[in-house]
Amino acid sequence: MTTQQQSISLQDTIWNGSLPLDIRLSPAECRIYDQADSYLIQYPRLSYLPFLLPRLRAFFASFLIDPSAASHEGWFSYEDVPLKWHYPLGLLYDLFSGAAPAQEDGSDPDGRSPSRQPSSTLPWRLTVHFTDWPGDQLVQPDAEGKVLHDAFINSVKEADFLRNGTAKGIMSLSKDDSTQLWTAVQEHKRSSFDPIAQKLLYAQGAPLRHIPLKVYLPSSPSASEPSTGHLRVVQSLITPYLQGGREAQTLGMALYTLLPALFPSRKTPIHAKPVLHGAVVPLSSQIEGLLKEAAYLDGWLHLGLVMMY
Repeated sequence: MTTQQQSISLQDTIWNGSLPLDIRLSPAECRIYDQADSYLIQYPRLSYLPFLLPRLRAFFASFLIDPSAASHEGWFSYEDVPLKWHYPLGLLYDLFSGAAPAQEDGSDPDGRSPSRQPSSTLPWRLTVHFTDWPGDQLVQPDAEGKVLHDAFINSVKEADFLRNGTAKGIMSLSKDDSTQLWTAVQEHKRSSFDPIAQKLLYAQGAPLRHIPLKVYLPSSPSASEPSTGHLRVVQSLITPYLQGGREAQTLGMALYTLLPALFPSRKTPIHAKPVLHGAVVPLSSQIEGLLKEAAYLDGWLHLGLVMMY
């Protein structure tokens, strides 16, 4: 298999990645003592949970104590932790349930194999709520979906600016292209998404300036964020090449720059392992290649960290 074929195969695998979900109505909102039936679905890892809310509102309509609850008022939780609706499903799962690769039986000590996903965590059991919005932790979307749209587009703009030093790529899209991009994200339709994504990634044929990279790591609760899942997001300006432009930047080099205490070695994971799309990523991976082949729909590399102890 050629390098190009491997790249296409990897992109296909990421796009087609999905997770089985077992979504249950909050017992506090259910008028039946022993709870309503679960809503079961196989859902794309790259997609966003709020797109499911109209279907869930219809499915649970006859069980709701408050029949006036609207779909856009819905929110999700996992083990009583509200889930950030602007995070892709795959990222949420990897952060809260999916990745436990640290020296499990059959794992690769060098971190080259995909992280195992214990059968006990699948299907991923979530709770949907239509009342008591956690306003201290989540921004509430509107009925028209404008907040959802703007959150995604702003993330795309930020990634575009980091890549090219300007957000001209996303800002110069025609109205039809912008609509096509958002519709493709909502419908998870690759044939419509790829042409627009290619325009943004290779805008004007300019070389990449910086890599849109966010690293998510477990964190102790603070006074300002006492119960938000205890995650800390780290990002900085990461170039695709080291100073001088001759040596390609690897993931290990980038993590050493961002989090030297967790990644004292650029080649071997010692305290934590990086997880992307449910797989442990080798520290030797070139970060520009990761961006082009494994970015999320908003153009970012959303990288979770799993502690090894």
